[in-house]
Amino acid sequence: MMAATAPTTVQAPAAAPRNKTVRVWLWLPLTPLFWLLAPLVLILAPLLWLAPPRVRPRNPYVLVLALGRLLLSLGGTVVDVDTPDTLIRIRIF
Repeated sequence: MMAATAPTTVQAPAAAPRNKTVRVWLWLPLTPLFWLLAPLVLILAPLLWLAPPRVRPRNPYVLVLALGRLLLSLGGTVVDVDTPDTLIRIRIF
């Protein structure tokens, strides 16, 4: 005759606290994209003359070139987002 044994239960191990942070590095090559889109923007600049006179620039090409200079100056910008679990670094070049 076999002796009755108590049913055994298996418990999952408790989750250990995470001490490691996840690091994510992203490189965004926007400067080549801006160079590729520049001719298209220069071709479409005269369409700004269709805007109402209050919001229309005097010379749309000056506006387009100024915006292009602003966007190209973003090269080398590093954006760091730091949370308790993750460190995200975005480098714009």
